[in-house]
Amino acid sequence: MPFDYDLFVIGGGSGGVRAGRVAAETGARVGLAEEYRMGGTCVIRGCVPKKLMVFASGYSTAAEDAREYGWNIDLGDFDWPRFRARLHGELDRLEGIYRTNLARAGAEIFDQRAVLKDAHTVELADGRRFTASHILIATGGQPYMPEVPGGELAWSSNDVFLMDELPRRALIVGGGYIACEFACILNGLGVETSQYYRGAQVLRGFDDEARGHVAELIQNRGIELHVGTDVERMERREDGIWVKATDGREATFDAVVYATGRKPNTAGLGLREAGVKLGRWGQIIVDDYSQTSVPSIYAVGDVTDRINLTPVAIREGAAFVETVFNGNPTKVDHSLVASAVFTQPEYASIGMTEEQARDERPIEIYSAAFRPMQSSFIDRKERVLFKLIVCAESRKILGCHIISPGAAEMIQMVAVAIKMGATKEDFDQTVAVHPTMAEEIVLMKTPVRTA
Repeated sequence: MPFDYDLFVIGGGSGGVRAGRVAAETGARVGLAEEYRMGGTCVIRGCVPKKLMVFASGYSTAAEDAREYGWNIDLGDFDWPRFRARLHGELDRLEGIYRTNLARAGAEIFDQRAVLKDAHTVELADGRRFTASHILIATGGQPYMPEVPGGELAWSSNDVFLMDELPRRALIVGGGYIACEFACILNGLGVETSQYYRGAQVLRGFDDEARGHVAELIQNRGIELHVGTDVERMERREDGIWVKATDGREATFDAVVYATGRKPNTAGLGLREAGVKLGRWGQIIVDDYSQTSVPSIYAVGDVTDRINLTPVAIREGAAFVETVFNGNPTKVDHSLVASAVFTQPEYASIGMTEEQARDERPIEIYSAAFRPMQSSFIDRKERVLFKLIVCAESRKILGCHIISPGAAEMIQMVAVAIKMGATKEDFDQTVAVHPTMAEEIVLMKTPVRTA
């Protein structure tokens, strides 16, 4: 008996939509089910709305700087309802593009939850069942919410985009990139912002020197950052949400946002029952071609917990189609993937941290922290950081870390050179563009330390 579809995709995020669309363009019969909104984490509750909020929050500092530069500017309060209406209008537009592109390619969309029944069968929430030669799981991740007394009073990072009004006082719980980004966003929008993190320093897993630099910068921006601190319990009181911290401090907030990481969205999908092997945290175990322990079932994106970035999910989705539908086995190269943390200012990096590199080989560290021209002119104390990690033997650049306005834009260009195997001497031989902050990347001539 023939299958209903050549491919059935569960999940309408960036990875699933890319795979479904490209597969349909090959002539494959494709079905795709999404239980919430097309676009997934990135478009609906992640990269896109977050970056637009980053833009909005940056204008408060920009207005202060403009006054110092001679502009007569009277900055009023931030109008969250007005911004939110425009934000969700943009998300609606982008979701429509995702739907249109899928439909134009010939894929059939089901706006409901789908689960596995066996290696070739999916069941929709309305009870309909379909068979498919191949099934792709692309359900992404969801916020992890620790269990604490009163925890039901807290928002997840998803909820920030849906709030009816801007809180006057907010607590961000967590120390990863999502927590640090939201702390900077709310602070920039005029919210009195505190951040609690149970670890010793924010941005665990990133370069230690850069972590310390970011922590200092966000505190100087007015965020009350407390490390080694977690929430013990919360209570709803007349004047807000009362929070008792593990270090004994007590404070009251209008909103508490948990940004304590994300976990693979695999619960209740029927994966184990279908024989799909899962990892300790619920992630789907896949090989280099995104194939699971069940040959007909594949998985891409955050649900596999490899590198949880939208461009990586898109690459994995495209490689899956190339492998399965075009007969060209294709692996995704997960090495040297650049990333950015949209704090204010931004932190962008590619490659190894100093700590990772020094454990493997002899290295040289080139690092410079300085006030850029735009800031020093108005006596803003904020310093940018440029850092290169160089193999002392091969001279290749092992890692690059930038903390500055526009760092994400810079790292994209640097990533090309590092991916090609550029050496420190290649950087040295490149003529600087002056006057820019980025010229520092080719002007650091003497290592600050070796290891």
